[in-house]
Amino acid sequence: MLNEEQKTLFMQWLDEHGSAVMKVARAYTRTSEETQDLAQEILLQAWKSLPRFEQKSSAATWFYRVALQTAMNWQRKEKPRRIIQKPLLEVHTVITAGANSAEAAQQRDTVEQLYRAIRQLPQADAALVLLYLDELSYREMSDVLGISENNVGVKLNRAKQRLNELMKGESDGS
Repeated sequence: MLNEEQKTLFMQWLDEHGSAVMKVARAYTRTSEETQDLAQEILLQAWKSLPRFEQKSSAATWFYRVALQTAMNWQRKEKPRRIIQKPLLEVHTVITAGANSAEAAQQRDTVEQLYRAIRQLPQADAALVLLYLDELSYREMSDVLGISENNVGVKLNRAKQRLNELMKGESDGS
């Protein structure tokens, strides 16, 4: 693939699938600075991997696979440093148009609680939940994660149950 073609394709895919990069980065980090760092790392890895894209899957599937693998590797590498660090949780979310300040604050709190809960899940479950939140089909999720559609259903149900328990535990003050 010629360099200019690669650049054009990459920019097109970034427009179409860039939100997935930020969602994955946010789920695997604690601060906005870490989110930005991880997003940059994901984009770098996607750029480096683009010449090896064999078109055996969709661009969305490929982008998610690169994002999740990079995030899991980054998290494993950064874990010792992050354990020492106090989390500074920041929420950057789109607030529903017309929501008053109390509703907006409640939405931010709920999103913050959801991302805290997602970070407590095992990596594979967190990845699955992110794909679900991005409304991928079971087929697309199975392609990204390399597991069967039936396995996606089973694992997703278990992850949702665990996430629900974590969310209830936080709202109870645990």
